[in-house]
Amino acid sequence: MSKQKNEISVSATSSQADGNGLNAVSIQGYEGSFHQVAVRQFFGKDMGIIPCATFHEVIKIASNKKESAGGVMAIENSIAGSILANYNLLQKSNLRIAGEIYLQIRQNLMVNPGVTLEDIREVHSHPMAIQQCLDYLHKYNWKLIETEDTALSAKHIHQHHSKHVAAIASKLAADLFDLHIIAPNIHTMKNNYTRFLILKREEEYGKIENADKASVNFHTDHSRGSLARVLTAIADGGINLSKLQSFPIPGSDWKYSFHADMEFETIDQFNGVIEHIKPITAGLKIYGVYKKGRTV
Repeated sequence: MSKQKNEISVSATSSQADGNGLNAVSIQGYEGSFHQVAVRQFFGKDMGIIPCATFHEVIKIASNKKESAGGVMAIENSIAGSILANYNLLQKSNLRIAGEIYLQIRQNLMVNPGVTLEDIREVHSHPMAIQQCLDYLHKYNWKLIETEDTALSAKHIHQHHSKHVAAIASKLAADLFDLHIIAPNIHTMKNNYTRFLILKREEEYGKIENADKASVNFHTDHSRGSLARVLTAIADGGINLSKLQSFPIPGSDWKYSFHADMEFETIDQFNGVIEHIKPITAGLKIYGVYKKGRTV
């Protein structure tokens, strides 16, 4: 078994023990990751996590009632765009969207207590995090080391008592691993948000009070104007189409299905539009009806 798998398995066992397996959700990444920050923002600090190496594993564990209370999965970023593979995983699962959260990604430079900027020789972090902070990092003659995870980089400099290595990670990672944030918010693009979906199993998915958003997948018969008719019906129903993402239908000749995020004022308004577009779609699936996420 690889080092990565070993570390994730240990973390998962610990998290499940803390949450008795039923008060923990699966996430991609390690303790201190931005996924865990999203979990805490949505559920509070008492919700445990089950770290997973891949998003596929997140879906697998979230789908098993004996292993988790669901999952939390990143679906898009305001800079990098949609995570298309995660839409496909959601489509193939029995999970429903029970909520969402928009998390501002704040990158921080952290070191062991007592280490100064002058002591730093290397900076470790995920390649994307390093890219997000290059304007700051280029001010110094530091060696930039790419790693598999921001939080894991923080954990490693804590475990190794590094005196000449810094990490870029979340404030939560600094708190968990007793690190000092020597330079906060070093990312170049300050308006960087990741959207996370809160996932529950279909049999445990209940009505959400004051829901004002829904995620739907549909496809048409691909005749001329068929998509336009669906979009017109949605607009005529007074619904804001906040996202429309196309996906090729496997095995078809250049035919596509569409993921649509719809925002509305009342559930009756949404239900009315769904009844209207059913006859003009060749297939329709509702992934979830939930409350629009707040920005944190």
